[in-house]
Amino acid sequence: MNLLVSLFSGVLFGLGLVVSDMIDPARVIAFLDVASGAWDPTLGFVMAGAVLPMIIAWRIAAKRVKPVCGDKFPGPASGSINRKLILGAATFGAGWGLVGICPGPAITALSIGGLPVLLFVACMFAGFFVASLTARWL
Repeated sequence: MNLLVSLFSGVLFGLGLVVSDMIDPARVIAFLDVASGAWDPTLGFVMAGAVLPMIIAWRIAAKRVKPVCGDKFPGPASGSINRKLILGAATFGAGWGLVGICPGPAITALSIGGLPVLLFVACMFAGFFVASLTARWL
């Protein structure tokens, strides 16, 4: 059952990215480029469309003892802000700002193909590998 819920959630997320055109790096970069005069606020609406249902879902979940699918509700991995979190957030933000693609939309954008998307996904997986090798030093 958990696998089906995960599959459905992933498909729904990917479909939302496609319908909202958030798999287009130019649209994301236009949202991030507030100084150019050609700012595109649509990503803000997409984020609001995701945050509002999550607020409702968390309020409902707070009243439950156990989740519908799973043994327990996930909690934060760590309550502290550390070097690993800051470095990871900065790297993610820099990559997203420079290219306009983050991992979820990158996987979804594979459906439309193109060399830039394939190159990004290949580099993303290379980054995962390098991060796993360097994790002990952080």
